[in-house]
Parts: sequence; structure tokens; C-alpha cells
Amino acid sequence: MNTDLLPSPGADALRRPGPGQPANPGRGRFASQHRRRLLRADALTVAAWGSLAASVALWLADGGMTGISTLGAGITALGIVAGLAGMDLVLLMLLLAARIPLIDGAVGHDRALEFHRKLGKPSLYLLLAHGVLIAIGYGMAEGLDPVSEAVALWVLVPDMWLAFVSMALFIAVVVTSLVAVRRRFPYEFWYVVHLLTYAAVLTALPHQFSVGALFAPGTWQRWYWLAICIATGAALLYYRVMQPVLATFRHQLTVERVTAVAPGVVNIEMSGLNLNTLAGAGGRFFIWRFLAPGLWWHPHPFSLSAEPLAVDRNGRGRLRITVRNLGKGSAQLSRLKRGTKVAVEGPYGLFSSAARSKDHVVMIGAGIGITPLRALLETTPFEPGKATVLLRGHSDQELYLGDEILELCRARGATLFHLTGSRDPGSRESWLPASEQRAGYSLTDYAPEVAGADIYVCGPARWAENVLDAARSAGVREDQLHYERFDW
Repeated sequence: MNTDLLPSPGADALRRPGPGQPANPGRGRFASQHRRRLLRADALTVAAWGSLAASVALWLADGGMTGISTLGAGITALGIVAGLAGMDLVLLMLLLAARIPLIDGAVGHDRALEFHRKLGKPSLYLLLAHGVLIAIGYGMAEGLDPVSEAVALWVLVPDMWLAFVSMALFIAVVVTSLVAVRRRFPYEFWYVVHLLTYAAVLTALPHQFSVGALFAPGTWQRWYWLAICIATGAALLYYRVMQPVLATFRHQLTVERVTAVAPGVVNIEMSGLNLNTLAGAGGRFFIWRFLAPGLWWHPHPFSLSAEPLAVDRNGRGRLRITVRNLGKGSAQLSRLKRGTKVAVEGPYGLFSSAARSKDHVVMIGAGIGITPLRALLETTPFEPGKATVLLRGHSDQELYLGDEILELCRARGATLFHLTGSRDPGSRESWLPASEQRAGYSLTDYAPEVAGADIYVCGPARWAENVLDAARSAGVREDQLHYERFDW
């Protein structure tokens, strides 16, 4: 078998647990932290549903149902409700993408963006329904067909043309967000188009406040929508613009050196100020912009591959990322020059000790996904014998930073496995090398305590899903699985 067991002193050899061996999770040192995080997630869920209910309830409180006396008025009322609900979902989408620490720390960056994407189609459908129902309802009241009524609204009603522009922008954003569509374009094209969301929201607002009595001065609705629109805009401005600028000036990062790790893989070491404030961010990712010609506009989401280290008494320190050549953008980073300035955003995500709920921890990485685990292994708390690390690669050369991880495992009392070899081409579901799969090995053979442990997985998406499925089959609960995707 080509599985190498690299044990810490005193670690047991590879063993198989008995069938149905129970896990003993106990209360543990992370139980209260886990409960608090779940409570925050529940509170955010209640707030999201509450905002949707409030948008309709305030319309009702301001007499929204009193004018419904005809079929046309009823259809118009449905259009108004659809518009209110759709706009509320759009604002929720913006908040989920604003990288607000409260949201990031409760559900994680990738899960927040997953909810963000899921709200795209419902919000668009509601806004489309709003436009169609309003045109039908108004048209019935004035004796016009919906198309003629829509033209009349565009031409005669102030600010209404902006609503049509807003709808076109929303359609463009949702269509380009579809996986089948966005994969046809480079990231930069999709990113610029996605910024149209902000333009769509801004062009949607004027007609809401200037047309009719819906948000008339003195109504609760007017104050409510003004408040949530201003709050959403302020959150976006601060967390997406001001905070990254402040972080860049605070840390003053510059490239110190770029060294080869393996073919197509390099370490990028940077120095900067106040890096002690980033301690404990191992596993979380940052957005890096290297301020060099042809690179400054390209954001790179990379995790630290080592904890920041203090260097001198002046507050300067060093940190490191490890980058693999996976495209034109990352390939250019291997040629970075010493002294290149670096803009930084973050840290983001929940791939850290903040997600811990159990005393045992299992870390499983493949390829370049091994490098965030190296930083996490350096800092996450565990007692000797309560951590297992599995590194997967086609060869030893693909076990990036393997020597450093081995030394950390020996120093901290973690058990380390190297899983090298090709995957069985006839099995798309296996995450193990073909030899281990044919021998009948499973996740519990390497980590018998897996059902009572936190599982951190980092690697290619398909492979990672196979690992997560194997963990679920071994009895691991969803809240013990930690895997974040940094793709767009």
C-alpha cells in the first residue's frame, strides 16, 4: 500500500474501529463558542425573514388594502407587494456580499455568497412580476393594454424610465451570474457586469419615492425604506471600500522574496506593519492586489500558508502565501519583484478555529489546498493525539509544504498521513488513491474519531465533495464540516 503513515511520537499505527464505534464528542472547550455562532446564524435568519415581513406589513399599516375595490386595483396591489418583496431581497443580496464580519463569522464567506446567489432569481422574478402586474393593473383602470400602459408610464411619469433601466440591469446581472454563462467569460468581465447591481438599485429608487403615495412623506414606509437603503449603502461603502483601504495603509505590505516550492508553485513572503493583528487567521483567506503594472487591478483570493511572524521591535513582521500557477493571473505572480507594494483585504471566511465545535480535529487537503491547512495546523488548539492530518497528491512532489507540516505534526502531537497515487479512473466518487480504494480503506481507517471531530477540507471542488460525502457516511454532522470555496 502506498499510504505513508508519518506518526507523531507515540501515535498508534493504522487501525480499523469496530462496526458502529460511537463517537464521544462530550462538551469540550469549543461547545460554548459553537452555540454562540449558531445563535448568531439563527438571529441573522430571523432578521432576514423579518425584513421581508416588515416590507409588506408596513404597506398594510399605511392602508395598502383600503383602495382595493376593483380587479385592476387588486392586480396593482399584488404588483406593489411583489416590488416591495423583490427590493427587500435585493438589499439582502447586497448585505450578504458586503463581507460584514457579523455575517462572515456566523455562516462563513462561501455560504453567505451561496445565499446571495440563490436570492438572485427570486428577486428578479418578483421585480418582473412587479412591472408586469403594475402595467396590467394600471392599464385596466385606464382602458389600455399592458404594452400601451408601459409605454405611457415610460413617457409620461417622471423617473419611471429609470425603473425600466433598472430592470434591464437586473436581468443582465442575473443572466451573467448563471454558471453556464459566467464560465464563458473571464472573471474581470463578470466582475464589471456584476457591479451593475449597484447601478440597478440606484436607478430603482427614484420612482419609489416620487411616484404616487406609496412612500409619501410622513409615512412609516418612507422612513423604513430610507433607513434600510442608507444602512445597506453605508455597509457596502465601509466594508468593501473603506476597510480594505485602511487595512492596506495600516499594514504597508511589500514583497520580500518569491521562492520556488515545486514546479509551478511559489512562496510569496511579504513584510509589513502591525501583522500581530492578523494572528490566528490561519486558514482564512485574504484578497491580495499586487501593485505592479498589469497586476494591480486583479484580485487574488489566497489563504496564508504560515502565521505572521514578528521580526523587529518597530512592529514589522512577515507573512507568507503559497501560490500555484493555475492561470495567467497567478502565473505572473512568480515574477514579482522585491519591494512590490501589496493591497490587502480580509481576513474572510470561517475556515479557522472560530468554526471549531469539537476537541478532535481532522484536516484533509489536496494539492494547493494543503497550504491553508499548514497555517491552520500551526494555530488551532488541540491536545496531543487529538489531531489527524491527511495530505493527498498524485506524488510526493504534490504534497506542498509537506516537510513543514511533518515538523508541525511532530511538535504538536498530530498524526500525519501521506496519500499519494493516481485516482481510479473508473470511480468518480473516490477521494483516495486507487490502491487504497481497492484495499477497502475508508476515512475511519485513518481517523477513527472522525464522527466526533471537526473536519477541515481544502482542495479541488470535486475531490472535496467526495471527502465531505465520505465524512457524512462516517456519521459526521453538517455543522462539523468546514469547507470554503474561494471561487467566484
